[in-house]
Amino acid sequence: MHGRAYLLLQRDFYDLKENNYKGIAARPVSEDMMEWEVEIEGLQNSVWQGLVFQLTIHFTSEYNYAPPVVKFVTIPFHPNVDPHTGQPCIDFLDNPKKWNTNYTLSSILLALQVMLSNPVLENPVNLEAARILTKDESLYRTILKLFNRPLQMKDDSQELPKDPHKCIGPTKTTSFSDYYQAWSRIATSKATEYYRTALLKDPHFIGQYYKWKKMDLQHHKEWNLK
Repeated sequence: MHGRAYLLLQRDFYDLKENNYKGIAARPVSEDMMEWEVEIEGLQNSVWQGLVFQLTIHFTSEYNYAPPVVKFVTIPFHPNVDPHTGQPCIDFLDNPKKWNTNYTLSSILLALQVMLSNPVLENPVNLEAARILTKDESLYRTILKLFNRPLQMKDDSQELPKDPHKCIGPTKTTSFSDYYQAWSRIATSKATEYYRTALLKDPHFIGQYYKWKKMDLQHHKEWNLK
């Protein structure tokens, strides 16, 4: 017999499928529905438009009396994402006292999408990301363009996974060597010493940046995010 949390998450899952929110895909990867894989695309007309972010959500038997734990699979260079833990800074996820039992899986995913596309710069957890976004949006856009890939998980199936372990794949990595060399200095799945070094002081990254900038000017119409 399934518990209360399972039944609520099953309801949330079907509600998510029915609403079919643009740029949001999620599925349970465990039989008890406590573990989820998520992909969220940035909102239109934002710097993050077209970019896709992978996350995991861990619920407990206390749901929906307590919030789940949300983490990014590959930590993005974002002002409101902790560069060490990969956890997003959303008040009702950080503070159980601000959690409301009216919140659902859809509420969480929509809040994440809004946070990703509308960062709060007044009190960022990733100071370097906030600094670059504030002072040099062109540089920030250049970094983000190399992080782009299509949404993978959307499908029309209403079925829960029969074999949840088949849904779990390795963390996807980019094939752009230049991108990897630069990105690994500022945002990886593991905390690194590079986070303590100002990005713009890195001569290797600056050289790569101007190379990308030249390519951007040559292919402006193809790469334009707007």
